[in-house]
Amino acid sequence: MRIISGQHRGRAILPPKGFSARPTTDFAKEALFNIIAVNFEVERLAVLDLFSGAGSISYEFASRGCRSVDSVELSFRHHAFIKKTAQALQLRQMRCLRCDAFSFLASCAATYDIIFADPPYDMEGVERILQVAFERQLLAPDGWLILEHSKGKDFSLHPRFQERRSYGSVNFSIFQ
Repeated sequence: MRIISGQHRGRAILPPKGFSARPTTDFAKEALFNIIAVNFEVERLAVLDLFSGAGSISYEFASRGCRSVDSVELSFRHHAFIKKTAQALQLRQMRCLRCDAFSFLASCAATYDIIFADPPYDMEGVERILQVAFERQLLAPDGWLILEHSKGKDFSLHPRFQERRSYGSVNFSIFQ
């Protein structure tokens, strides 16, 4: 996995052997960030990265100069890796939080310009992310909630659904 653009462009991030996270592919990540760059001033964004895994999306946002990035990961090992990497790269706008994504959403008082969620593809109840984020008004006006998922999932009937982008086995549904 690598950081595609920004201050740490081209930097390889190498999780330890046996790391169980499934990072978003570089191809899909690059395509997604091209779409984001066209629609937002990245430097002004407050971002929430749920189910951060190895932290790939958080590092990308922080490297591009986002105002703030909250990285939420439950796994002790993954959280420790994200925190260590953010410190090594001096990504001061990145806050690493070790907690359950659903618990975080339920107690969060902040609003975000972008909420990115990459839950395990086989996780049941993923729709709760959308429900809680919109009920609690965690998304800023004109903000996006981006859900990464397998091609077998279809969220097009959700009232806030805007579009779906597919990049091989990686799919992003964007909600507003």
